[in-house]
Amino acid sequence: MRHNRTPYDGEPTTQAAITPARAHLQAHIAAARAAAESGDRIDPALANGYELMLAQLAEHRRQLKQIQSVERKIEHKRKLLPEYAPYIAGALEANRGGQDDVLVTLLVWHIDCGQLATAVPLAAYCIAHGLVMPDHYQRSVATLVAEEAAELALRQLAAGEAADVGALETIQAMTASSDMPDEVRAKLEKAIGYALRDTHPGVALLHLERALQLNAKVGVKKDIERLQREIKKATEAEPAQVGALVQDRAAPGGDFTVVQKGADFDVIPNTAGSAPAAG
Repeated sequence: MRHNRTPYDGEPTTQAAITPARAHLQAHIAAARAAAESGDRIDPALANGYELMLAQLAEHRRQLKQIQSVERKIEHKRKLLPEYAPYIAGALEANRGGQDDVLVTLLVWHIDCGQLATAVPLAAYCIAHGLVMPDHYQRSVATLVAEEAAELALRQLAAGEAADVGALETIQAMTASSDMPDEVRAKLEKAIGYALRDTHPGVALLHLERALQLNAKVGVKKDIERLQREIKKATEAEPAQVGALVQDRAAPGGDFTVVQKGADFDVIPNTAGSAPAAG
């Protein structure tokens, strides 16, 4: 049975070796970069540290370009990401903003690797402080996060794997006021709808209907019709199921009296020895 992930499930990662001293330095470099972008004076050594982080990122991107397999690229990113964890933590803790090409690239990598628990707070930081993607991404941060997270979830669900519904809903909320193509927002609505259709069909139907409003070619018409049939069938069957459940105990002298009102039932408990007489 597929279990859609919650924001608290955690994510396994492959840890790369990084010393406490290096982690401490990375955190201070990230904070210094944000401060410099805000116009504050900082230690020149820390300012140069950002250039070193860019150089490290460039080397890692060069390594990735040598790998043809998308699957192997993702595995390599998983091995590299722990090296940047202190840098991300330092930036988020400082919360100063300022353009940072390292952070926005790492945001993409975390989504690529399915690590939304880290990607979501990083995305919130980037959107709140107005960071922009490098030119080769050709999308805003909000658009990229919404689209890439939706596509990740759709791939996971198609493969019978878990999708992080909580993360998708958080991304939807944090990008609600952002301008993006309707097709992208429709894709996110579709992903949430698909993730919820087995457990919350009524809510899933609302998301799929919204997706169709945004993009007539999003590919959810048959899913909407199927959910509508299932919900109607369940609604029609419910009164009969309730009637069958209470029939024996609702007989004269039983625990309670059932009074049918149209398609609904009122269940009235009988006090001891006061059950209504038949007829």
